[in-house]
Amino acid sequence: MSDPLIRSLDHYVVLVPGEPEQLLTAADTLTWLAGRLQDLDPWPSDLSSCKSPEQAALRLLDTACELEISPGIALQWYAVRLDPPGS
Repeated sequence: MSDPLIRSLDHYVVLVPGEPEQLLTAADTLTWLAGRLQDLDPWPSDLSSCKSPEQAALRLLDTACELEISPGIALQWYAVRLDPPGS
């Protein structure tokens, strides 16, 4: 189970090989990841129970930080905090 602190963060840094890093909101990261999953066939076996790319993307945000899209090529996303704690 993921750390509850991660769910309270509103932004992610997204890393795609060969592209500059992106800073996205949590909602935009979910949309970005769901779009990448639509292009991926087959999905990883741990996502086989998910009914939609959006459901699979949410599962990935909760449980992982990397998705291999082809051998040796992986997308990565990491929750980040823009403001210091307590501000």
